[in-house]
Amino acid sequence: MNWNRHNIYIIAEIGGNFTTYEQAVRLIDAAADAGVDAVKLQTYQADRLSSKKAMFDMENTGVTSQFALFEAYAVGEELHRKVFAYARKKGLDIFSSPSHQCDVDMLERLGCDAYKIGSDDAVNLPLLRYIARLGKPILYATGMCTMEEVRESVDAMLAEGNSQITILHAITAYPTHPEDVNLRAIQTLQAQFPGLAVGYSDHTLGTTACICAAAMGAQMLEKHFTYDKHAEGPDHMHSADPDEMRAIVEAVRDFEVMRGSGIKMPAKAEAGTRRNNRKSIVLCQDIKAGEAVTREAVDIKRPGYGIAPKFLEQVIGRKAARDLQKEDILTWDDLG
Repeated sequence: MNWNRHNIYIIAEIGGNFTTYEQAVRLIDAAADAGVDAVKLQTYQADRLSSKKAMFDMENTGVTSQFALFEAYAVGEELHRKVFAYARKKGLDIFSSPSHQCDVDMLERLGCDAYKIGSDDAVNLPLLRYIARLGKPILYATGMCTMEEVRESVDAMLAEGNSQITILHAITAYPTHPEDVNLRAIQTLQAQFPGLAVGYSDHTLGTTACICAAAMGAQMLEKHFTYDKHAEGPDHMHSADPDEMRAIVEAVRDFEVMRGSGIKMPAKAEAGTRRNNRKSIVLCQDIKAGEAVTREAVDIKRPGYGIAPKFLEQVIGRKAARDLQKEDILTWDDLG
C-alpha cells in the first residue's frame, strides 16, 4: 500500500453500497476518477455479526432487524476476490473492515494489506489483538468511545508489537449532524497519542467536515461513497457522490499545497511586491548638495527599495551628498 502517496490519505468507503460486481466496478471507477487513494469494503457474515434479536433504530435505517439488513448486503469471498483485483487494476489501494476472526482469515487469503477496525469493534479486544498480530497497518475508528476505551484498545494493539496504527475520530450516527461532529477531538487524539497518526472517518452530509478535518490536522480521511444517493441501501444517503468526492479530493490537495512550511517569511511570489509595494522615504521638494534634510522635505511613499520608514528620524538633519530632486527615493548614498 502506498501510504505516502499524499500527505493526507483519502479513502472511499464503498462497503454496504454494492451487492454485485457490476455495482462495485461502477463505484471503483468513479472513486478512481475522483482521485482517492483507496477504496474500502465491509467484510462480514450476518450470522457471525448480529443476533437475530438485534435491531437498528437510526435515521438512515429506521427501525429494522440488524440481521436482515446485514444478510442482504453481505459480500462473499469470490466477489471480494474480484473486487480486490479490479481495484488494484485501477491503481487503488483496497482493504476492508472485518467483523470476526473468520473474516480476517478470509481477507488474509486475498492478501489484504491493511485492516480497518469499525467503531462497533473499537473495544473488541480479542479481535483487535488478532488483527494486530498480523503486523499490518490498522485504521482504528473510535466512534462511541471514551478516551479511556481508546487508550485501552490502542495499548492492546501496541502490546502485540504493532504500532502501525492510525486512530480515526468518528461519530457513529448516520448521518452525523454538525453539532455532533466535534472535530477538535482530532487534536485531542493527537495530543494523547503523539507517536501515532490521527485521521477522521466521516458520516456527515456534504463535504465540509472532511475539508475542515484536513485543515485541523487529520492525516487520513474516510468517507462513504456512492454513485447515487437515492440508491437502495442504508449508506447511500450519507455517502459522497462522485462530484462531492472530487470536491473533497481537490480541496484537500489544494490545502496540502497551501499549508506550506509554517515558517513566516516572504513568499517567492512576494519578491516583486516587497520591492514595489512597500514604502520608502521620498523627497517632496528639491534639495541642493550640502543642504540638510528637513521633515518638510520628505514623505513616506511607495516603492520600497529606498530607505525604510523606520529610519525617518535618522534621515532628518543629514546633508544631501549631491543635488536631489523632488520624487527622488532616498538611499543612504544620497546622504553625507
